[in-house]
Amino acid sequence: MILGTAGHIDHGKTALVRALTGIDTDRLPEEKRRGITIDLGFAPLRLDGIETIGVVDVPGHEAFVRTMVAGATGVDLALLVIAADEGVMPQTREHLAILRLLGVHAGVVALTKADLVDDEWLALVRDDVGTTLAGTSLADAEVIPVSAVSGAGLDELRAALLRAARLVPARGVDDVFRMPIDRAFTIRGTGTVATGTVWSGSIARDEALRLYPSGDVVRVRALQAHGHAVARVSAGERAAVALAGVDLARVGRGAVLVSGDGWRPSTVLRAEVALLDDIDRAVGPRSRLRLHLGTSEVGARVVALDGKLEPGASRLARIIVEEPIVSRTGDRFVLRGGSPLGTLGGGIVTDPIAPRRARALELAPHDPAASLDLFLRESGTAGADVAELPVRLGIGRRALDVMLDAPGRWRAGDRVYAASAHDTIMGQLLDTLRAHHEAHPLASGAQRQWLRTRIRAPEAAVDGVIDALIRDGRVVADHGEVRLAGFAPRLTERQQTVATELVRRIAAGGSEPPSLDELAESMSQSAAELSAICRVLVREGALVAVDANRHYAPEHVNPLTDRLRGNMEVGVDYGPAELREVLGLTRKFLIPFLEYCDREGYTVRNELGRRHRGTKMAEG
Repeated sequence: MILGTAGHIDHGKTALVRALTGIDTDRLPEEKRRGITIDLGFAPLRLDGIETIGVVDVPGHEAFVRTMVAGATGVDLALLVIAADEGVMPQTREHLAILRLLGVHAGVVALTKADLVDDEWLALVRDDVGTTLAGTSLADAEVIPVSAVSGAGLDELRAALLRAARLVPARGVDDVFRMPIDRAFTIRGTGTVATGTVWSGSIARDEALRLYPSGDVVRVRALQAHGHAVARVSAGERAAVALAGVDLARVGRGAVLVSGDGWRPSTVLRAEVALLDDIDRAVGPRSRLRLHLGTSEVGARVVALDGKLEPGASRLARIIVEEPIVSRTGDRFVLRGGSPLGTLGGGIVTDPIAPRRARALELAPHDPAASLDLFLRESGTAGADVAELPVRLGIGRRALDVMLDAPGRWRAGDRVYAASAHDTIMGQLLDTLRAHHEAHPLASGAQRQWLRTRIRAPEAAVDGVIDALIRDGRVVADHGEVRLAGFAPRLTERQQTVATELVRRIAAGGSEPPSLDELAESMSQSAAELSAICRVLVREGALVAVDANRHYAPEHVNPLTDRLRGNMEVGVDYGPAELREVLGLTRKFLIPFLEYCDREGYTVRNELGRRHRGTKMAEG
């Protein structure tokens, strides 16, 4: 579990964290010199009855709100710090708004510096705090007066934090791993180290991860949680991950470590966007904004349904970002912009890998089944990548498997489709086969690979539909060819006349028949048509195809193969010259015929020549 501080500058956040944990989270020399927090600070907090909580201490100065947002994302529990001598201040209100936008609903309010005011003033501040919190995500938070100097109220604060922590639901460990990086550095002998809050899943030493947005594959060399070496880190923990296979220059705040193959950097997100009530401007598609998600900050534009977003409005929108960003459905983000720069609103990602021209359709972040149906409709016959769906739907793999088995969805290979896509591919296949049969009436069918290239769908989907059509008896597959059931090549009356003459001339050639090219010239026919007619005659058994350009009458093939059987001795290898003596063929006819015998299994070719297949089988 992660506890994040929030509050105005100089209200004592860092001093309070030091009083609770014993650790000074201001580590930078500039922070020491100026006495303010500039960057994120981290410390472990031990509370009786629960495991150690990771504390993220954020800056309170308005100039460092971007850093505050990076630290607040991934927080489970907020510690809102308000100085009793000053009360609610501008950054208090902005931090409260950011916590609400990030979905942080559990927390405790610490009224620091309580030793500097009297009871009457403290009561007035408490009333003001109650009014400020009303209607916010921390409306029910306990308010505890404390003094980091005297220690007064610290025990009560710890008890309040413990009560609030017990109300926070545990994060899912059975999920894909993700850790947005908020800090990176090198350690001599260890190499590159990245730190962050583990948002989901878990990892162990030596696991392979992917670093985005670079896409580098890295290996986990070592792990630490709360400053101690561990074998595994899990969701809700602060972790330091030593990485092998990447230079420090490629790691930094805004990068993210993930497991699995479903993550994709994207420049188009779909989201539910809401603007704060008290901002003074509408947001249109030309408004230049800064989007804060995880530890990333990128330029963005919001294109909402039905025009501009007005203050206090909540609408579905597309978000176009200037640099690729890695996100997941359900992620919360903050939008800042204007001059002076301020927090304008935020929202929830509903599709982190949206099609580039996708509309901001009705897509609720809490209805993964409806989202899946939309994604499948949009993807059509291309289908959706199953590996991406846990990211696009914001659910675990087990829940996804249940959804994929539901009626109306169809899976082929590594993609899933709407049932309508199956019908579309089927229609395209049947139409393509009909057109092929009409264009090539003598062909026995269409090659399966040729069919795959004609259908706008992945090969696995095309094969799946072909197999379904075969099971239904609507098509027949044979020797790599596919044809409609009931189709058979048929010669026209004219082609039958040509076929009769073909068979006569080939038979007249005996063991050295004319080639198709020679027959086409002597008969004044198209070589392509003669080839198609010969394929029909081969299927009918009227001819034997020795090679693509030469055919034999069956009565002349059998005597030749009988000569081979009668003259090839057991265990003897024969060269071409010897076999020419056996068959009585010239070299022009000998080699094609021997290759035919190899294909048909009469002979086996090796480096020394050829053997009769029966001889080889007996020796084996």
